[in-house]
Amino acid sequence: MTSSSSSASLSVSSLPIKDSHSCRWDVLSLGEVMLRFDPGEQRITQARSFEVWEGGGEYNVARGLSRCFRQRASVVTALVDNPLGRLAESLMLSGGVDVSHLIWREDDGVGKTSRNGIYFLERGFGIRNALGMMDRGHTAISQMQPDEIDWEHIFGVEGVRWFHTGGIFCALAEQLPHVARAAMEAARRHGTIVSYDCNYRPSLWKARGGRGAAAAANRELLPYIDVLFGHEEDFLIDVPAGPTKPPHYDEASFASMAARLTAEVPHLKVIAMAVRSTPSANRNDWKAFASAEGKLSSATAIPNLEVLDRVGSGDAFASGFIHGLLNGRKLDWSLECGLAHGALVMTTPGDNSFATLKEVMNLMAGAGAHVQR
Repeated sequence: MTSSSSSASLSVSSLPIKDSHSCRWDVLSLGEVMLRFDPGEQRITQARSFEVWEGGGEYNVARGLSRCFRQRASVVTALVDNPLGRLAESLMLSGGVDVSHLIWREDDGVGKTSRNGIYFLERGFGIRNALGMMDRGHTAISQMQPDEIDWEHIFGVEGVRWFHTGGIFCALAEQLPHVARAAMEAARRHGTIVSYDCNYRPSLWKARGGRGAAAAANRELLPYIDVLFGHEEDFLIDVPAGPTKPPHYDEASFASMAARLTAEVPHLKVIAMAVRSTPSANRNDWKAFASAEGKLSSATAIPNLEVLDRVGSGDAFASGFIHGLLNGRKLDWSLECGLAHGALVMTTPGDNSFATLKEVMNLMAGAGAHVQR
């Protein structure tokens, strides 16, 4: 893998990251953690057994940074205190993510007052698309309030170098963008870098106004974001009714989009995006772009990538990219790291990374798929 960049040695000097010795956490994520039920090669309607993993867009980033990149990661989330919640906790701990900021809600026995989120996912094959089915209404985290978390203690006393959240969390309830804003405001007061992944999901916004409502929530949070994962359409409030598909980005169109967005929001320091095209469910073309300080970095695409399970690859891209920036790497190196990590995550089942740092480095260096002995 190689990269082309208008400034290949570009450092992101405008991104002042706190020293690791001054902080307890390298990264803190805010988001829901669900249980994913995977029927393997079967369809949901014909399955008689499921593999179970934990997952969640914002959480996946923290887990990737912990398990693959050995960063100190914690998550702010909420679960109902029952066996499913304890299973999710156990899986988070096995991923190396701290759960000291996990809120436990009382179990009423039937889930009327609060539930744990679950979802089912068919991986797809060939011309049959992957299919996700959410079951996350009235979940524990959807009841979180802006004053429920002591953000001052987390960011001011414990110390956090990087805070990450996103549009999936904000989609779960009307007040959750306010929770995200309270966290971002505290993070910025204490010099923590804030990243946000727009991660638009039509099913989550369907009852709340669709893409236009998601864009309005994103725009409210823009003043507090340093590093943005997303594209211009995530902020366009006037959009056509019904399903929309963002345009296909290449280097030129990404550069144009980044220039327009940073002109509107000049405090944005970095914009990054992983882009895929899908000739089939199990073969994708995978590439990535980033912009910082008016300079563009473009990672060379991985064409015709064989995919076992694509879910979580965007989160893995984000975690690899953040890892690079956290460790003072150049923009192009960070982009390559994110692209490689995201590609490797697509080769294993589940939402989360089972890649090693050595595997990521080998792929970045151009290693092939020969047997390692």
